[in-house]
Amino acid sequence: MKTLDLMFQTMLAELSQRSLDAAFTTDFPLSGRFVKNVSKGREFWYFADGDQRRYVGKKDDSEINKRVEEFSALKDDFKARRKLVSTLTREAGLQTPDRMTGDVVEALALAGIFRLRAVVVGTVAYQTYSGILGVRLPATFAMTGDVDLAQDFAVSAEVKDSLPPVLPLLQTVDETFRPIPNITDKARVTAFEARSKYRVEFLTTHRASDDLTGHPSPMPALGGASAEPLRYLDFLIRDPVRTVMLHKAGVSITVPAPERYAVHKLIVGTKRRTGQQGALKRDKDIRQAGSLIEALTATRRQMELSEAWQEAWERGDAWREALTAGRAMLSKDANDALASALGE
Repeated sequence: MKTLDLMFQTMLAELSQRSLDAAFTTDFPLSGRFVKNVSKGREFWYFADGDQRRYVGKKDDSEINKRVEEFSALKDDFKARRKLVSTLTREAGLQTPDRMTGDVVEALALAGIFRLRAVVVGTVAYQTYSGILGVRLPATFAMTGDVDLAQDFAVSAEVKDSLPPVLPLLQTVDETFRPIPNITDKARVTAFEARSKYRVEFLTTHRASDDLTGHPSPMPALGGASAEPLRYLDFLIRDPVRTVMLHKAGVSITVPAPERYAVHKLIVGTKRRTGQQGALKRDKDIRQAGSLIEALTATRRQMELSEAWQEAWERGDAWREALTAGRAMLSKDANDALASALGE
């Protein structure tokens, strides 16, 4: 497994920090610009973005002028960050999301979904682990046609804040997005789908009772969307990590810790339905888990992997059975790497 050059790892760390800083310092899209308008002999600031124009304030307002000056600096940083993204994808060979995924996640990020402690899960998260671990992971395991976002139920209930309505937000990316009523409760929506079949789905932690299985949970922080409760998800999204998605000028996002992702994929891979589609998903789960196990071992993160494995192992018989079954599906190299991490 090839390690990323230290120069690229440093660039990625810088981009991640600067993207996070930018997420907290502008209320205006960096694709736009401030323009002056004169009316009745007085000058006013407007913000122009494409065909849209928004009033900002009077030109002689010192606070408004300061904000315009700060935006100019941010815009310069935006251009520099785009160059970093280009270098990391073209020269370092790091994975970049497809345009729809990047635009959807960026729109949700700008609306505050990661501030509200949501976590990107699934293959979109896997795409970021090359940068986090400093190795090139197989891109063949990183293809997807959807994005899954998870939020802990307790967090959603306690933050006392919310996204704007999700459907109009997604329709700024693709106007064909429509809500998909949940199968068991058609009054609630846990997923949205575009005409292209691209899907955005919201997930949440399962709250112990089997009565909740298959029934969507209301999520106060998700802009009117509900979420599908899933077993094992609490393990996956505990102690997530901040990283950057290599889209446009970089999008600051939150993903599961790679060692938790690897262990979780071993578990859920054994729970896939039978049939061709289930087999394909199971194969992808196990291959992603295996590549991460090898990467964690290669980058001397055996302790993190061992601790995640042990935590899952101690959660009970059902967890141990799934871990054992998932491990049996790993390649020999991945199994050897796991055995090394576990001190076997």
